[in-house]
Amino acid sequence: MKKIFLHIKYQPGSKNLYGIMAAIALVFTIASCSVPKTAYYFKNLPQDTSINTMGRGEDIKIQKNDILLINFSSLNPTEDAIYNAPSVVAGTGGIPGYRVDSNGNIQLHRLGVIKVEGLTRALLKDKLQQDISPYLKDPVVTVYFQNHKITVMGEVGSPKVINMPEEQLPILEALTMSGEVSDYARRDNILVIRDTETGKQFKRINLEDQSIFTSAWYWLKPGDVLYVQPNDNKEKEAKRARLQQNVALGVTALSIAVIVLDRIIK
Repeated sequence: MKKIFLHIKYQPGSKNLYGIMAAIALVFTIASCSVPKTAYYFKNLPQDTSINTMGRGEDIKIQKNDILLINFSSLNPTEDAIYNAPSVVAGTGGIPGYRVDSNGNIQLHRLGVIKVEGLTRALLKDKLQQDISPYLKDPVVTVYFQNHKITVMGEVGSPKVINMPEEQLPILEALTMSGEVSDYARRDNILVIRDTETGKQFKRINLEDQSIFTSAWYWLKPGDVLYVQPNDNKEKEAKRARLQQNVALGVTALSIAVIVLDRIIK
């Protein structure tokens, strides 16, 4: 930044006094301002192209302590209501569903105890549709996870914990649900933290590169933590804000001093 010198000859009672002070404030304000650089997604993506994206991977299997939301729908809404009567899981703050017990089972109306541990949502859906057929006409069953979540934090519009009723969630969808990344986010260095059987796994994601679409990390899994790191502009803007505040205080003090001096000299 170039240094700016103001040569001012002070004259008591000068009508230009306030103009001089305004000029000083303006110079410091302009000197402390800058425009942040704009960041983009997928910078190296051709205008028209096709990409073979990474598949969703293996479906997650139901485990002990999972909470399942199961809904039955048929040609008889009255009977459906009996099977869909709300069941609140104890110790969850009112979350409806069925908790998989220590033996890997759940218990449903008329169907009794059902072994669900080790099944995928799709397999359990098919099993329940077959088992419920003697009681409901043309049944349709849906199964969702109630306890699976991911966490999005850092430089996003609305950091939050996101429910994940299905097996996986695209990273772009998770960011959109969190209010998008801010102008101060590093799109080229987003951190994904994942729990594994042997500990925690860390992966840096570059959303400025099209390779994200062919990465297995495009799909988030239950329990993942997504951290959006701030860029250098965040700290620079904070420093500029502090500088502008100090300049404003300095100009105010200078204004008071000049006014007092002007009146004394008069």
